[in-house]
Order: sequence, then C-alpha cells, then structure tokens
Amino acid sequence: MKQHKAIALFSGGLDSILSVKWMQKHGYTVFPVFFRAPYIPSERAIDIAGKNSIELIVRDITAAHLEMMKNPKYGFGGHLNPCIDCHALMFRMAGNMLAELGADFLISGEVLGQRPMSQRRDALDSVANHSGFPDLLIRPLSQKLLPDTLPIREGWVDKTELLAFHGRGRKDQICLAAEMEIVYPTPAGGCLLTDRNFTLRLKDLIAHGQTDEESITLLRFGRHFRLSAKTKLIIGRTEADNNELEKHSSSGIRMLIKEVYGPLGIIISEEPERKLLSLAASILLYYSRKAPSPGIVKYGIDNNLDNEIVVSKCPEDILRKHIISLD
Repeated sequence: MKQHKAIALFSGGLDSILSVKWMQKHGYTVFPVFFRAPYIPSERAIDIAGKNSIELIVRDITAAHLEMMKNPKYGFGGHLNPCIDCHALMFRMAGNMLAELGADFLISGEVLGQRPMSQRRDALDSVANHSGFPDLLIRPLSQKLLPDTLPIREGWVDKTELLAFHGRGRKDQICLAAEMEIVYPTPAGGCLLTDRNFTLRLKDLIAHGQTDEESITLLRFGRHFRLSAKTKLIIGRTEADNNELEKHSSSGIRMLIKEVYGPLGIIISEEPERKLLSLAASILLYYSRKAPSPGIVKYGIDNNLDNEIVVSKCPEDILRKHIISLD
C-alpha cells in the first residue's frame, strides 16, 4: 500500500468508478465521497458503489449548494446548472475533510475535454483554483496531460501509473472497465439542474422561499401547480409517482377521487382557503378520464381522507395558468 491517501469525488458514473478502482489497484487508499442534495440524489451512486465493492461516504451539501446557486462566480449553463462552481464546491468540501479522514490529496473522474462546459482545460483550471485546493487535485484518467500538482511533485503519486484519456469518446474507458471487471451504469439523464422543467419548479420554490428538503425532493415527481404564494399542488402522473409522493411527503393535504382509481394529489400549504381546495380538487379531477364531472374528491391529513368536496373538472385555460411546466 502507498503511504499517501486520497479522497475521491464519486458520482457513480463510469469515470468516477474507474478513477477510484484504478488508484486502489495501484495501492492507494481511497475514500470515495458522494455529495448529495435533493436534486443530486444518492441512490444510484450507492447502488453502483456496492456492486463494485466500493465503501461510499455520503454527505449532504444542500444548504451550501443552495447558497452557492444564489450567485455562482462562473454563472449557469443552459438552465440552473452552475457546473464549474458546483465542482469547485465539492472539491472544497472534500478538501475540508482531508484532516478528518487522514487523507492527503483529492481525486476525481474528470476527463479532459469530455464535457464542453465543465471539462475543458480552462474549466478544469477554474474548478481547481475556485476550490481552494488547486495544488492537491489529481485527475487519474487524464493526469498525464495535465500540469503536475503537489502530490506528483512530492512523489506521493507516481505519474507513470496515471492515464491520458481525453475527448468525448468513451471507448478507452469501456475497454479499461472490461479489463478490470467493473460494473457501471448506462449513461443517465444527467444532473437534474440541466432539466428545464425541474429547474423551472426549483426557481418557483426559491422565489417563494420554500427550499426545505422535502419540497425540493418532491420536485422530482408528478405535475406541479402554483395555486398561491403559499400554496402548491402536486399530482401524480403514474402509480409510481403516487408511491414516491407518499414516500417523500410527511406533510400536506392528500386528495383522491372518490370511487375512482387515479392520481394522488398533495396540497402543500399552511392552511389553504376553501377556494384553493376547490381549485386543487378540480385540477385533480381533470387528470382522470374515468372521473365524472362534477365529481367527488376526498381529502384530509395522512390517510384520514374524511372530508369531501364536489367540483367540476378544471377548464384547461385556468389549469394552464397554474401549472409549472414549459411543456
């Protein structure tokens, strides 16, 4: 085993798995860390880490990440994705863990030139400089093409053991993964902050000061409606959506259509007015083809749906005024 140890930024993608397993193969102790937030879920990373015998540390960075997004130094991408500032924040937080874990330097799976915004040479330099730990960063998959940092200059890391991957193709990584018998996931949809509807919903929460973890987590499921400054409605699209909404919502008023199997509605509000309850019920009714109009909607706290309200299906023009969606 090598004397010096590393903390790795771990995303659960092929490149991050390779960087951890490659360094471990060459005798380095590596502490892989996944930094989570409600829009950076950890389930996929935890699952793939287990399949590769990687002991993963998960840390929540929601508060720091939301604070960073108020004014990212390098701005946003196409939507609400502050890629350079996000990577720099994660390196900074990993750097702050060095003493805690008894580690000496930081690594990541970044590949030079792979991502047009965040992995250009100048972007990698910006991430490093903005992180506060620029001289402790090693990118094992591309380090032969990058300037030497302290771990290499001091001999903690043998540069000849590192790699020279570059560009957007994944052929070299896939071949190496096969050689090392690594299990890796298919490319996913990417960061939720690059999804235009998700970011529209998140901007709505930020504008209304509702950035608690539960509210942000629920953005991932169902249709979302802004009924008033303090009242939101979420309606499940599918049975899976309904299940996730049940799982992740500990508060709110639940709504179901009486005697018709269909979507679950959740009203998030301190105390909605009667007219907002009627509006929410009419929108819920709109999304059930089988429901009559007028129809009866049951509602209540938790599973005690003891209250009923009779409404007609919401007219589409009114619904479009409240839905938080670009589609």
